[in-house]
Amino acid sequence: MCGIVGYVGPRQAVDVLMGGLARLEYRGYDSAGVAVIGDNGDGSAIACCSDSGDLSSQSLQHAIAEPSPTLQVRKTEGKLENLRQLLAADPVQGTTGVGHTRWATHGAPNEVNAHPQLDCTGKLAVVHNGIIENYAELREQLQTHGHTFVSATDTETVAHLIEHYLNKATQPTEESFLQATAQAVMRLDGAYALIITHADFPGMLIAARKDSPLIIGRGEGENIIASDIPAVLEYTHEVIILHNSELAVVHADRLEICNLSLECQEPERMEVEWDLADAEKGDYEDFMLKEIFEQPHALRRTLEGRRAEDGSIQLSELMLGEDEIRALDRVYIIACGTSYHAGVIAKTLIERWAQLPVEVVASSEFRYGQPLIDERTLIVAITQSGETTDTMAGVTEAHEKGAKVIGITNVRGSRITREADGILYTKAGLEIGVAATKTFTTQIAALTVLALKLAQVRGTLGADEVDAAFTELARVPDLLERELADTTDIIAAAALFADVESSLFLGRGVGVPVAMEGALKLKEISYIHAEAYPAGEMKHGPIALITSRVPVVAIATDSATHDKVLSNVQETIARKARVLLIGTEGDRDLEAVVAQVPFARVLYVPPISELLAPIVAVVPLQLLAYYVTKQRGYNPDMPRNLAKSVTVE
Repeated sequence: MCGIVGYVGPRQAVDVLMGGLARLEYRGYDSAGVAVIGDNGDGSAIACCSDSGDLSSQSLQHAIAEPSPTLQVRKTEGKLENLRQLLAADPVQGTTGVGHTRWATHGAPNEVNAHPQLDCTGKLAVVHNGIIENYAELREQLQTHGHTFVSATDTETVAHLIEHYLNKATQPTEESFLQATAQAVMRLDGAYALIITHADFPGMLIAARKDSPLIIGRGEGENIIASDIPAVLEYTHEVIILHNSELAVVHADRLEICNLSLECQEPERMEVEWDLADAEKGDYEDFMLKEIFEQPHALRRTLEGRRAEDGSIQLSELMLGEDEIRALDRVYIIACGTSYHAGVIAKTLIERWAQLPVEVVASSEFRYGQPLIDERTLIVAITQSGETTDTMAGVTEAHEKGAKVIGITNVRGSRITREADGILYTKAGLEIGVAATKTFTTQIAALTVLALKLAQVRGTLGADEVDAAFTELARVPDLLERELADTTDIIAAAALFADVESSLFLGRGVGVPVAMEGALKLKEISYIHAEAYPAGEMKHGPIALITSRVPVVAIATDSATHDKVLSNVQETIARKARVLLIGTEGDRDLEAVVAQVPFARVLYVPPISELLAPIVAVVPLQLLAYYVTKQRGYNPDMPRNLAKSVTVE
């Protein structure tokens, strides 16, 4: 996943591009670049097309200005700061441009492979998020027509392909530029979000999208195209969502949305609730820490309005009738990464409360496993971004087999909001840290409410039981505030990981996915290897790894299997492991356990029922990963090789 930004308007484009890329750097940081059209063109713009019909040649006719403006390109390997230094030494000027931060797929992260990628003339520049699956075939064909490639990227193919069709035009106009782009895009297989600029057509950008997110921020006399909303928040809250197989023709004072046949489309407009402060760290050192501390507020927002005066659960946006819910005989939960862990917790809740069998499947495996689904199957697709490629492919597969799909997402206007039958929003607010924190706990909250709704309709829980469960869930934000009030013990516990390269996380029941999430957080930002296992499975292999330099983290909160977990911990202590227990306040047994070894600690969480414990139990693990990472000198917001959302398969 990459960060892409395009700007056209009265400002110096490079200032807007660099500011936008800085807010998107969590999306890609292997290399960075900009391309800006010099100011010596006349900046003429095409006329706005009517509400219906084609983008007519009359409305698009604009001859090339003489002398032609130039395309100024600056690219560097590494993080955005390297590009900032390059631009300070070798600045560019102009009011139209594109920028990019890359997460490498095709070709090593270096200056040559950095975006923007150019055509043979050096006048056309493309920035791209996604993967062009048939790029090799297209590249070979273009080479037979005399095109010379300089990079190993799939993106460069797009630039040459547009150039190829533009060369066929009898007259180089904005209309022929748009037509050439449409022809090129129709030949691309895979996923893409593209912004294209051409030095011969100043004041104009073209955007295209398929299966990778792209939005346009509408400003006063300026427009900004970006791969995510934070890039535009400094200038506007009015956003247009570009849909699959749509093109956007963007100028400073107007824009047009059309399909690949160049027929005008009515744009989908959205007013963004987030503000610029959400995209900034404020008083926090890192976004991850800020977002951990935002969890109580995020949970309150997610739960707000979910219970009626009579205590019943209100989820009208499910778009499922009560008869349809009663007719269900199976649930599949599809998700990736952290969202998958939330799904594993939801499996227990739905099976226990709604008496429905649930299977949790990694989205990347779902459609290849020939899942047994039909019209009586409910698919719950969890995707923080609403754009995760594997999850969206699973949604398509489910619909083809007649199943109903409920999407759990944090992003309004995202792809899943259009393709799922019903949507539950997590309302976590903007999350910039690559390691998911508040989106995980709000996903659990939303899934808990869904499980209660299913149980309520199916009659597997009484009204009093539903009301009592929701009442306890509504207390969780207050409990998290108690946890976050003092992190001294967690900072001290991070010292257990000072000189280690591997660790083991254990749990039972709903403690297993909590252990999985804790292990994921530690490995993805601190780079310490971490494995999570059901505690009872430790003796079936993982115990062989335990030494005095392999810390063991055990989820030992109050539960039906509490004593079993402690027995498993004793087995690790016998092998001289360092031990960190996550336990419930008032549990004296834990102190007796850790007193046996010098390198052991307990982190206590507030008392809560077993099925709701994951939300309070995961918070110290989030903070543990954060503080271990800081002690090791790494940036928790930008873990190596990772990006916030996975928009390519």
